[in-house]
Amino acid sequence: MATVPLLSDEDAPAESRAIFDEIRAARKTDFVNNFWRALAHDPALLRATWDRLSQVMAPGALDPLVKELIYVAVSTVNGCSYCVHSHTAAARARGMSPEQHAELLAVIGMASQTNALATALQVPTDPRFKED
Repeated sequence: MATVPLLSDEDAPAESRAIFDEIRAARKTDFVNNFWRALAHDPALLRATWDRLSQVMAPGALDPLVKELIYVAVSTVNGCSYCVHSHTAAARARGMSPEQHAELLAVIGMASQTNALATALQVPTDPRFKED
């Protein structure tokens, strides 16, 4: 259960409704997901988060699918079930195959295991891996 009510279009402040319209236009859908509806209580936070996300996830040096895969991996490590689900759906919409999803999960699992081992063993970083 959310810690704040999820605001409908009718209940959201006017500033938040305007951002909802931007989300719909950018995503070419009538759907505004629960994350944005929770943030709608604070129009300034909603604006800042939407603007930053739009910038970071926009086409750039990284392929849009790669960005979604990274988002899934970081969300997994951070334990954010909502983001794992929403960005897995976004990755599928960007063409992620079942095989790619399986490999992603294998990489996340392997990285989690080796990270934990390196941390537990306090293995010093090889000098050649450090940037000068």
